[in-house]
Amino acid sequence: MATALLPGLKLSEAFYQEAIRPLLDQYFPGLPHAAALVGSGSEVLGFDDALSTDHHFGPRAMLFLSPADHIRHADALHALLAHQLPFHFGGFPTHFSPPDPSDHGVQHLQAPLSYPIRHRVEILTADSFWASYLGIDPAAALTSARWLTLPQQKLRTLVEGAVFYDAVGFEELRRRFAWYPHDLWLYLLAAAWARIGQEEHLMGRAGMVGDEVGSALIGARLVRDLMRLGFLMERVYAPYPKWFGTAFQRLGCGPQLLPVLTSVLHARSWQERERHLTAAYGELARLHNALGVTKTMPEAPCLFFGRPFQVIALHGFADELLRTITDPAVQPLAQRPLIGNIDLLSDNTDLLAHPLWQPALCHLYMD
Repeated sequence: MATALLPGLKLSEAFYQEAIRPLLDQYFPGLPHAAALVGSGSEVLGFDDALSTDHHFGPRAMLFLSPADHIRHADALHALLAHQLPFHFGGFPTHFSPPDPSDHGVQHLQAPLSYPIRHRVEILTADSFWASYLGIDPAAALTSARWLTLPQQKLRTLVEGAVFYDAVGFEELRRRFAWYPHDLWLYLLAAAWARIGQEEHLMGRAGMVGDEVGSALIGARLVRDLMRLGFLMERVYAPYPKWFGTAFQRLGCGPQLLPVLTSVLHARSWQERERHLTAAYGELARLHNALGVTKTMPEAPCLFFGRPFQVIALHGFADELLRTITDPAVQPLAQRPLIGNIDLLSDNTDLLAHPLWQPALCHLYMD
């Protein structure tokens, strides 16, 4: 009988506790550090499975040192691990292939024949990691514009994952990014409702003239926007597309909404599509009212200015949310067209993945 795969986070924690920590205690006793697994990798989100082991997966961990200790000890610590870690741990080699420049730096497990081991124990400082991964100084105050240029898929991989040990304040740093400031969250809710309002009537209009492909595409876009709204309402960052639906299933609203939204995607006519969307609209309106952030809003869809298309955002959810914003740093954003954050602006992978675009994107939110 096949042995069940040990989840990557559990493997990483065991690797730290049983293989890395004893070496630290012996050769670097008392060295303040944090040990974690955050950032890229399906195992960070707890979504890894057997297929995940084909690249990057294996015994790995991240060690965070203070800047001064990193200068003094990083090279020696890396060399120590390369010559002292076991060849195998948890049923996997600890040795990885060199990063493949032709394949986005992918690494594969390799059985080591001798020392040194090419391990994947990253030795970092929190500042350097935040700068390379998010493009920001974690100690600096975040402006609203900066918040809005941080992709949710990256924020999620920072606040999830796991910290196995912390003597340098890494967990406290992570908590700063647990969720958006309150009024910025209200702004994002409003932007999500506004986006729905821009297209909810178009699905039926396209279908009415016989464009079922166009209607289906708009319906699918609405499904994604409704799911995004669900993540926002539950104050959970949405992951990148591979795990978007999987993560949505785990939301509190997932079991209720997912079957309805699936029916939208499977609908063969715009009328059938609208029937399922209408059910979803009502559920999202109820979830909005449960938040208690605005006056009670209508939960039944209405006709779009007398046209025979059922809509919900027309009731004014976005406007009511904007009225509740009191933060002077967010109010100017609320007075402009609601473009939302980087995730609503674009689903371009390079734009979301690379921090180098963020300074330019910040100008979208500034006078």
